[in-house]
Amino acid sequence: MKVHDLKYTLIVLTTLFCLKFAEGQEYDLLIRNGTLVDAKSGVNKKMDVAISGGKIAEIANSISVQKAKKVIDARDKLVTPGLIDIHGHVFFGTDENGMYSGGMHSVAPDNFTFRSGVTTIVDAGSSGWRNFHVFKKNVIDNSKTRVLAFLNIVGSGMKGGAIEQNINDMDPKLTAMTVKRFPELVGVKLAHYSGFEWEPTDRAMVAGTMADVPVMIDFGGSTPALSIKTLFLEKLRPGDIFTHAYASLGSRERVVNDQGKVKPFVFEAQKKGIVFDVGHGGGSFAFSQAIPAMQQGFKPNSISTDLHIGSMNGGMKDMLNIMSKFINMDMPLGEVMAAATWNPAQYIKRPDLGHLSVGAIADVAILSLKKGDFGFVDTEDKQMKGNQKLECEVTIKDGEVVYDLNGLSSEKWDE
Repeated sequence: MKVHDLKYTLIVLTTLFCLKFAEGQEYDLLIRNGTLVDAKSGVNKKMDVAISGGKIAEIANSISVQKAKKVIDARDKLVTPGLIDIHGHVFFGTDENGMYSGGMHSVAPDNFTFRSGVTTIVDAGSSGWRNFHVFKKNVIDNSKTRVLAFLNIVGSGMKGGAIEQNINDMDPKLTAMTVKRFPELVGVKLAHYSGFEWEPTDRAMVAGTMADVPVMIDFGGSTPALSIKTLFLEKLRPGDIFTHAYASLGSRERVVNDQGKVKPFVFEAQKKGIVFDVGHGGGSFAFSQAIPAMQQGFKPNSISTDLHIGSMNGGMKDMLNIMSKFINMDMPLGEVMAAATWNPAQYIKRPDLGHLSVGAIADVAILSLKKGDFGFVDTEDKQMKGNQKLECEVTIKDGEVVYDLNGLSSEKWDE
């Protein structure tokens, strides 16, 4: 046989082998050797996870690498559902008077989400029924991050100042109609109203009831402060959300009293089904509230950032920084993960998110739990020391790698 004929034969055989091998590759991506932490199923052990067509295709103790086109070795790492940040502000834009509502106080979601393992962020009331269509067109439809939203009871949204004090622009009917029209809208939000009156709360509750969605409450404050006992036990329904649960502000009543004790009705409210959300932000999380609350067993139902320009570089940092704070306040890892994945998915009535089950959307975060000497800061510039910190290695959205810190999903350049 001539040399060129031999070369041709080898090329043909190699091609046939590769085609045959590719036929046997059932999965687009395989995550091996990681510890799967999934709150919905209760799994917390070493498992392999295979992905195909943007969905979770198989979960098993061991899956052959021969079945996958790409393999990630997640040894010594946590494999969790993509994180859900239930409170952020991402209706960014150039409206100089817009603040969070199409203005400069909100941030572009893709700049902050994937690098911290977040695949879904819920905007907390930046827009109202008057301008949600702008938010959807400019941000939601143009972001790789899955962006959902609570609709502000104020028609103009979170523009600040006098605009958010206008009770006449708090229209329950038009708010509910808008929520029911758009699947991206998962709830109603009341925020920043300052005054010793219940009318704004009542209007938000009417809208939430009409649209059959949860209501998230953020008291703007008043003097004297409105009673959170009345809010929890008389106004809110099971499934409604009280955000900024560990805030220490003079204009709002705190959950921990001046003697360092959690007020008894707070536990009663949580048992009733009120959701207590962290909503850290730039001014709404104090260790003086959170640490005694945790010591007494008052844990958050959901962990969230309240991401905006006033929090992104402060004590808040990102979702993983907040989750790390709670790990160092002795909240079990499984509960921390649940509060950032499956719990919020249920609160916003999106059971398709926040879990890793066969057939589920393949949103995955691969995290490292670092050991060392770390410091954490609250919104009052107070420090808490800790010895554990979460770090995002890889984020996968709809089956595609969208963030990879150390190239775990990449081939070596010289192979």
